[in-house]
Amino acid sequence: MCLIVFAWRAHATLPLVVAANRDEWRDRPAERAAWWSNPPILAGRDLKAGGTWMGLTRQGRFAAVTNFRDPADKRSTARSRGGLVTEFLESGAPAIEFANGLRPRSSDYNGFNLILGDGKSLVYFGSREAVAREIEPGVHGLSNHVLDEPWPKVLRGREVMQAALHDEDPAPGLFNLLSDTEGAPDERLPATGVGLDWERRLASPLITGDDYGTRASTVVTIDDRGEVFFEERTRGSDGSAGGVSQ
Repeated sequence: MCLIVFAWRAHATLPLVVAANRDEWRDRPAERAAWWSNPPILAGRDLKAGGTWMGLTRQGRFAAVTNFRDPADKRSTARSRGGLVTEFLESGAPAIEFANGLRPRSSDYNGFNLILGDGKSLVYFGSREAVAREIEPGVHGLSNHVLDEPWPKVLRGREVMQAALHDEDPAPGLFNLLSDTEGAPDERLPATGVGLDWERRLASPLITGDDYGTRASTVVTIDDRGEVFFEERTRGSDGSAGGVSQ
């Protein structure tokens, strides 16, 4: 995942609303969202390492991961970050307990950000901070830095989410956000060590390209009765939406 915008307890009847784009190399094999694992989780599946980037369970557990962008700190021997999502979803541990347990082993992975929900609380753990903390109610955004880092697409995403919460159905507005290819002025771009050309390319919510880009766009809502809406749209190299999983 490279953009996750979410509203936590910011809507009268929807405790959790999530809009997310998964950005990845095109040649990394993956399956569309489906029910798998034991106990079952609804998620896409990384066929290279076996984990996932975002998923949920029938009991209302939710998890998602993004990488922390730092090309100077990347190890080919590191464990797959997607395994953390699967591990939490398959466990019965409270979110804060699971996150606290990550601190002594977070260095086994390349830099990451993890959002964990157990239905009662939503927790953030970033490997750079290595401190678990409960997320305050409100609208938040996460890309490839720490939670709510004010990158242009994070700020834009939070604005769109705030507006979408006033719609009867927030999904259309959120999918519009996830389809947005507008970048940002150079002076507003972060400097993460990948060079200006890549910073420009990665600045928009939706990233296109034959080699790397947005592979899937997903909107999730969980209402106050525990009912879930989940829709994933796969993306082609030109950004066009393909198959839909619900």
